[in-house]
Amino acid sequence: MSLATKPLSNYIAVVFDFDDTLVPDTVDNLLESLSIDHQEFRQQQIQPLVNQGWDNIMARFYALIAESKRQNHKITQEYIAEFGRKLAPFKGVSEMFDRLRKSAKKINPKVEIEFYLITCGMVEVARHNCIASEFKAMWGCEFHYNEKGGIEFMKKLVTHTEKTRYLFQLAKGDDDHQNNGKSYVYRDLPQEELRIPLSQVIYVGDGASDIPCFSLLNEERGVAIGVHKNSTAEAWSRELGISESQRVVNLAPAEYEENSELMRSLTLAVESMCKQISLAQLSVGE
Repeated sequence: MSLATKPLSNYIAVVFDFDDTLVPDTVDNLLESLSIDHQEFRQQQIQPLVNQGWDNIMARFYALIAESKRQNHKITQEYIAEFGRKLAPFKGVSEMFDRLRKSAKKINPKVEIEFYLITCGMVEVARHNCIASEFKAMWGCEFHYNEKGGIEFMKKLVTHTEKTRYLFQLAKGDDDHQNNGKSYVYRDLPQEELRIPLSQVIYVGDGASDIPCFSLLNEERGVAIGVHKNSTAEAWSRELGISESQRVVNLAPAEYEENSELMRSLTLAVESMCKQISLAQLSVGE
């Protein structure tokens, strides 16, 4: 490799948010499993806390823990695991992983696609979901459980801005998942020390928690893709307050069937990166 060429990586990372991106909102559906109207719960239990200055993520989990205690510690580790197993992903999600792997191999057989999940929601739900085995790593919020097995407190929180530290972590290829703050120094690492440069990362998310990741990947020339349930690009951007630096390359419905707009977007992003890697391989004589 000459000094004029970039370090070569044969890896592409496709990173997903979880709630409302791959599956329906987990807190809302968990509440429904307890026969609680989630909209009423938001208005009466969560919003008053937010109005008092609580962080949105903390407010949701505090209210959920309080509700579990009111129901004699109903939400346990086993309850969450069973809920995760029963939660159905959006249509086409289960088949999406192999589709993208095959698309990459058609363009460049040397390229490996890796999937990651970064959520501000309950990662323990994701770990028990039917698609869990597709991910190389998952990061998100976790509960501490009391002696009865019920949710007692938050053991780990992933905030909106902290999502970016896990992008740096997967870029470095570090398997240390501890929340020690070291991931923030990854930005300063030489490119040759990165296992997956952020220019070879595709991030898919649906909302406000994903904006810092959108911004980072725009800066690093990765690919940011937005998903929505029932919205237009203008309404979605206006609702989230998307700035120029946070824009996504495409905004599509959260539908993963083979010919859907989102699946076409993901496939094109993967194929484009594969071609860029092929070009780099030519320059180093691979």
